[in-house]
Amino acid sequence: MQAEIITIGDEILIGQVVDTNSAFIGKALNNIGVSVYQITSVQDDKQHILKALAEAEENADIIIVTGGLGPTKDDITKHTICEYFNDTLVRNVSVTENIEKLWREHVKQPIQQVNLDQAFVPSTAKVLMNLVGSAPGMWIEKGDKVFISMPGVPFEMKALMEEEVLPRLTIKYKRPFIIHRTLLTYGMGESRLATKIEAWEDNLPKHIKLAYLPNLGKVRLRLSGKGFDEQVLIDEIEELIKVVLPLIEDVFVGFEEDGDIEVLIGKQLTKNNKTLAVVESCTGGKLAETFTEHPGASSFFKGGMITYATQTKIDILGVLEQTIKKYSVVSEEVAKEMAVQCRLLYKSDYAISTTGTAGPTKGDAEAEVGTVFIALATKEGVFCEKYELGNNRTRVINKAVNKALEQLQKEIFKN
Repeated sequence: MQAEIITIGDEILIGQVVDTNSAFIGKALNNIGVSVYQITSVQDDKQHILKALAEAEENADIIIVTGGLGPTKDDITKHTICEYFNDTLVRNVSVTENIEKLWREHVKQPIQQVNLDQAFVPSTAKVLMNLVGSAPGMWIEKGDKVFISMPGVPFEMKALMEEEVLPRLTIKYKRPFIIHRTLLTYGMGESRLATKIEAWEDNLPKHIKLAYLPNLGKVRLRLSGKGFDEQVLIDEIEELIKVVLPLIEDVFVGFEEDGDIEVLIGKQLTKNNKTLAVVESCTGGKLAETFTEHPGASSFFKGGMITYATQTKIDILGVLEQTIKKYSVVSEEVAKEMAVQCRLLYKSDYAISTTGTAGPTKGDAEAEVGTVFIALATKEGVFCEKYELGNNRTRVINKAVNKALEQLQKEIFKN
């Protein structure tokens, strides 16, 4: 069972709008056992849309279209669909009533004819009532294939997917189960990781696939299986995980289904009744944000400081001026003092510091661009790691955050 998603709109092709609709639809379809064969973005152009529809019909059982259903002249999806199916537009009474109700209860302005004209739909289409917008969704069947058209406005599309499209698809089609399990690894590149598990990967059954998802010092390993017996599939994947875990135990940090690494760290700290504080220089608050963007962080996260300027490290944090003069602001010694002082100030069990040269210039530091020191202080002591993270500012910052999380995870899960 395969689907194709077609998004319509020049705004997507020129980068003015990011296509979040396809990601939502793809995930929703996957959850009910439908694989996405292809995602296509096309212009607000009749011939381009017709071509995309024809190709999608060859590729997939389910064709889902978003966009081009608004009231303005550049919204041509309905007219193009009519041409594709050799159909005509007819006014739908229920949609007209819905539009009038929306204007009466929410818009509270005179309704325009172009808005009322959104009640026109292809005569062969089943209307998917859009209760949060004026443009209805449409469901058209051709043989054993289904064409679904929805508005491009994300909250309208999501409502239609959840309330109308997914329930209809689950009734119409017998679908396999698709099961994913994603292992999180830190501190080893994709190629080295692939070498470690090569023999295991070569022996995977045909209906279970492995995907490598690398990103700045971390790699996610996603196992995906498809079959009609859900429990058998789950058991197969779990057995494969038992085999691979000993091969990657030095870099494995948990399962994505349980949360990202910062979530796992937070859960462990909370479980052990321990607390964390951070002090950042080169990462500029991104490490603290990584924790606080998740609900419940207050149970373990005591706070953070951004001592970006050298003098701030001295005046506010209490790093000794002579330490900076002797070793430079980007150094192991300064990173250690930062972490120790942070732990004392916040009275936390753990404190982690970052200091480095993200670029493009060295600033007050003597170290080369891309050099980052990350220190972790505990009640037992303080240790520091040095990293060379390249010369791209954004990547240096994000890699430093990931390395800090890696250090924390290794220390916190020791006990």
